[in-house]
Amino acid sequence: MSTIAIIDYGMGNLHSIAKAVERVAENARVRITSEPDVILSADRVVFPGVGGIGHTMQELTRTGLGEVACKAAASKPMLCICVGMQALFERSEENGGTPCLGLVQGEVKRFPDHVPGPDGHKLKVPHMGWNQVHQEAHPLWRYIDQDSRFYFVHSYYTEPVDPALIVGRADYGREFCCALARENLFAVQFHPEKSQRAGLTLLGNFSRWDGRA
Repeated sequence: MSTIAIIDYGMGNLHSIAKAVERVAENARVRITSEPDVILSADRVVFPGVGGIGHTMQELTRTGLGEVACKAAASKPMLCICVGMQALFERSEENGGTPCLGLVQGEVKRFPDHVPGPDGHKLKVPHMGWNQVHQEAHPLWRYIDQDSRFYFVHSYYTEPVDPALIVGRADYGREFCCALARENLFAVQFHPEKSQRAGLTLLGNFSRWDGRA
C-alpha cells in the first residue's frame, strides 16, 4: 500500500483535503503529519495552505517543515495547493514583502483593485469562486475537460520567471498562472478538494502519478 503524506504545519484545511484524497486514492494510506520521517518516506506528498504567506513562512521556519518540504519536492511526486503553491516562490508582495522557499524563480503578486471584468463591473479582491482553467498538457489533467471550472479563494497570484512551467491559466482581470509543473512537482492556486468532479479527478490522477511529465 502506498502512502500519501499531507504536511501539517498548522495551516490549511487539512481534513478537507485528506478526505478528498482518501475518496479517490485507491490502495493508498493518507496521513496528516508533521513528522519529517513520515513525510520523507511517503510515496507522495501534499503541501497545502490557506491564509497569509507571512504566517505560513513563520510556521514553516519554526517547525522546520519548510526544509522538509524542499527535500520532498526534490525527491517524490508533490502536489502544492493555494498558499502551498505561493510558498514555492522566491518572494511574495504580501505582508510588505515576504521571502519564500525559493524553489521556483519568480514572485507572488497581488491582484490590483478595481479592475473591470468582461461585463464592465469592477472585480473584487480576493478572487473568490469558480473560474475556468485553460490547461497545457500534463498527466494530472487526464480525464479533465479543457476549460473546466475550479474553485479559487485568493488575493495573490504567482508569476514564474520561466513561462514554460505554466500548465494552467485563468483570467481575473488579467491572465494569471494557476497551475505549474516541473518534473515531480505540480502546484495549483485553486482548491481541488472544493472543486467537485474536476478537482477529485485531479486528486485521483495525483494519487497514481509517478512524478513524470
